[in-house]
Amino acid sequence: MKRKEWKEKGKLLLINLFLILICFATLVPILYAFSVSINEQNSLLSSDFSFIPQKMTLENYRKVFMEEPVLLWFKNSCLLAVATVTVSLCTGIPAAYIFSRRRFPGRSGILQMLILLYAFPSLLSMTALYKLLSPMGLINTRLGLIIVYTGTMAVFALWNMKGYFDTIPVEIEEASMIDGASPIQIVTKIVLPLAKPTIAVTAMMVLIYVWNEYIFAINFMTGESTYTLAAGLYSLQANETSGSWPVFSAASLAVSLPILIIFFALQKNMASGLTSGGVKG
Repeated sequence: MKRKEWKEKGKLLLINLFLILICFATLVPILYAFSVSINEQNSLLSSDFSFIPQKMTLENYRKVFMEEPVLLWFKNSCLLAVATVTVSLCTGIPAAYIFSRRRFPGRSGILQMLILLYAFPSLLSMTALYKLLSPMGLINTRLGLIIVYTGTMAVFALWNMKGYFDTIPVEIEEASMIDGASPIQIVTKIVLPLAKPTIAVTAMMVLIYVWNEYIFAINFMTGESTYTLAAGLYSLQANETSGSWPVFSAASLAVSLPILIIFFALQKNMASGLTSGGVKG
């Protein structure tokens, strides 16, 4: 028995070591970018570049906030992210609950059509979206980009939330209905509190999508004043002769901090997952 236990502990140790190595491997690009960001010289592509800079400086971070319109791009991304997350959840959650609890004609066909449309790369819809939004004057506007983002992520929110609603026993709602709870009370006081972890995960995924989305932002928005962070960061290196890799790296790290802060703030809800259970309601 002891031999078997030691064997299991050895396997667990090897798995943990392997996962730790993977974690360190994923940190290498971040550490590399940080090294470049504090490098005084723009020598990324030169032969004398070293992982530990010979001359360190924080001047690149000062340039990010003082000489580049990063704060404006940050504002644009925040507006788009808040609007997209809000609309996607406000439409996706009710739709997910209806598709999970109700059986109506065409339900399966609609779900299959939505998942089929979501399976196609968004790049294929670029021309169609441009032709739809252009006559309405929504090109180069935040509203137009919000519509594009919401149309994509509302479907994701629907499918992600529906999968969780399917796991909540219907008996809980039936028992609450017998106790005199109205349908609205059942949803707001029982179903949504149980779905809090999944709502947090869905909101985080939508936020990350909007924060990193590049294709639509660079094609539907023109001019530095309308750029999002993804489009703005690209513009910093658009000109290979004048682009500064240290400034670009500093900007990339700086704009990643808000997402990390939000992730750690939601980590408790995200980690709880499906373990809350029906008895908690």
